[in-house]
Amino acid sequence: MRLVRIKINVTSIAICAASPSSSLAHASDHATCGSSAWIGKGFTCVCFKRKGNYQRICYSLTPLQEERLRRLKRRMKVFFDASRLDHQDALRALWSASFPGQELQSLISDQWKEMGWQGRDPSTDFRGAGFISLENLLFFAKTFSISFQRILKKQGGKGAIWEYPFAAAGVNITFMIMQMLDLDATKPMTFVRAVFLQMLSENEWAFDLLYCVAFVVMDKQWRERNATYMEFNDVLKRTRLQLEKELLMGDVLRIEDMPSFSLLF
Repeated sequence: MRLVRIKINVTSIAICAASPSSSLAHASDHATCGSSAWIGKGFTCVCFKRKGNYQRICYSLTPLQEERLRRLKRRMKVFFDASRLDHQDALRALWSASFPGQELQSLISDQWKEMGWQGRDPSTDFRGAGFISLENLLFFAKTFSISFQRILKKQGGKGAIWEYPFAAAGVNITFMIMQMLDLDATKPMTFVRAVFLQMLSENEWAFDLLYCVAFVVMDKQWRERNATYMEFNDVLKRTRLQLEKELLMGDVLRIEDMPSFSLLF
């Protein structure tokens, strides 16, 4: 796998440690690490400045971050199981949200190809990203239904611009985000991952919201490039770069602050 390297314009970096018996030291003449709420926690944090705002990247997570990260990791480790009734129900719910009023004949049917699955049985497409990729699609369909339907039904596009399978692309987007955030790492080794963990503490559905943003960014890149199916991986790489760039902006503190979030409306 080819690593994507991002050049970060960091104007000041300092590392400081807090202990139960000491207050937080000044990290530099202009930056201090944390506030009184951080004193006595016994962890180390990295303070860095971007676009005039000081941000804290903490190697030790808060209890809320730890709990939400555990839940997200559990979701990421669930494989799609066609024999589970709840997984079957989720597939039916996705169909209903995608094609309201159109009856699904069977969980294995040629109808699924209308949505961009690679065959009659969508369960075979979940191997790379697992059940969470189905949850992501369902979240997108229910939370931003107009944007979801616009992309699904290829409104505003023409000809070869739309030659990518919608649902299969969605599974690939989930996998791409999982790789980008590297949530299984013991410590936040990248600023992107650390920034996301801060966002997760603000909103438990940050991963799902980021997925929706990623989908519309990918679709926009696809249309602007008049891409073909053979260029899908390149478009996905460009999508990742765009997401990383926006997540590192100084005024982006929530997924909703990302400039591309507006594409969902």
